[in-house]
Amino acid sequence: MINTLTKKHETLKIFNNHSRKIFIAGGTGYIGRALIPELQKSHHSVQCLVREKSISKLPYGCEPVLGNALNKNSYKEKIYPSDTFIHLVGASHPNPFKSDQFRKIDLVALQQSVEASVESDIKHFIYLSVAHPAPVMKQYIKVREECEENLLQSGLNVTILRPWYVIGPGHRWPYMFIPFYKLMELFPSKSESAKRLGLVSLKDMTQTLIDIVENPAEGIKIIEVPNIRSHP
Repeated sequence: MINTLTKKHETLKIFNNHSRKIFIAGGTGYIGRALIPELQKSHHSVQCLVREKSISKLPYGCEPVLGNALNKNSYKEKIYPSDTFIHLVGASHPNPFKSDQFRKIDLVALQQSVEASVESDIKHFIYLSVAHPAPVMKQYIKVREECEENLLQSGLNVTILRPWYVIGPGHRWPYMFIPFYKLMELFPSKSESAKRLGLVSLKDMTQTLIDIVENPAEGIKIIEVPNIRSHP
């Protein structure tokens, strides 16, 4: 038993101290396009699952893996030698009228990614979820909760991020709500909800994701908005 535990500890120590080999599903989206160059600056190598027509959207130096996020068999053989899987797939511009897409895209893609990761012996799975509960987007949140439950049952080491809305270039209209959030945080009865459903910046997200990549979870770790916003 001691030898087994020592070997496991040494394996984890090695994993915790080398540059990551990262496989990203959903890397051509808003967060993925900002994240990939930052990962590369931190000396991590990146593969990205992509359809052929979207290869031009990938940042320079990212290795494209042609495949379909809704079909693990189209890409699972190409995951190795990656040790970290980042899942960013979701219906574009989610709104309450896309409940059918949430089930057919968000849920199915996550299920396929999890199965492919288990079969590929991925050491750390990172999932971009959403803050919940929340007063709107109930079907979106319900699907994300199902995705999280799938991960909890997978046996993988998992980190789950739960932002609400990410602001940045092209996503600036929510800035008008910042004074409202600040006001709500002053009221004890509203403070927790205001912080949990607070806005986060694109820079907050990329920095948090890099920290997660470089400090992998053992078991399950969930990161809410206040911790995403804690970066300087």
